[in-house]
Amino acid sequence: MPYQFTISPDLSTRYISGWYVFNTWLQRTLAQHIHLELYRDFDQCRRAIETDGVDLIFANPYDASLLVRDKGFLPVAHPRARPDEVIIAVQTDSPVRVIEDFHPGLRIATSTDPAVQIIGMIMLEAADLAPASVTVSEYENYVLVAKQLLRGDADTGFFMADSFNELSPLTRRSLRVVLQSQIHVIHHMLLAGPRMAAFVEPLRAALADIGSHEKGLAIQRDLGFAAWDRTEREDAEFMVDLMETLT
Repeated sequence: MPYQFTISPDLSTRYISGWYVFNTWLQRTLAQHIHLELYRDFDQCRRAIETDGVDLIFANPYDASLLVRDKGFLPVAHPRARPDEVIIAVQTDSPVRVIEDFHPGLRIATSTDPAVQIIGMIMLEAADLAPASVTVSEYENYVLVAKQLLRGDADTGFFMADSFNELSPLTRRSLRVVLQSQIHVIHHMLLAGPRMAAFVEPLRAALADIGSHEKGLAIQRDLGFAAWDRTEREDAEFMVDLMETLT
């Protein structure tokens, strides 16, 4: 039976082909049959996790808590200098300039990524806004979130900063950033499940070396980042604790 690999559903579709190439590299590097399975949304992905249908995952910070604490996954590596930050944005002609300009009744468009929602709501606390005083609508991707703002169907949107910066130039020019988080220590990470525990160290070594040749550099570029850094258990535990505290 092949090992099952997946990536967090919040990642940009721009890099999907890169993850397939990365999966081919994984199979050759580890000399194992690994199947890349993509899930449409977080519900589908979490059902696969709960039923032990995932052996290797590039996970978002929120799901790392379930994976590390409850499912026994081990940290492998994370992208270098690519923290997960959240942007709160509005239409360019919105009167809102700072967070304190938001008021109860605020209509928020966001993705289904719980980490983005959690951080976004914490950022809104400066306006004395609690979940009960706003309306949150979820969408499958950040292009749809942006469309809600442009149509006037939402007052503000929560975006993963990387995904916001990957919107088309026309869309970005029609939106204005009100605030971006500066947490720095929250990021996606590659995690290996119990069935792949024996491959953690070989995979760490291979990822540390992947940028030493042109083909490896091309694989990383196609994933949208420059290099992998080793993730120690204590680093993963710290991030999990932080996410649980924020929750």
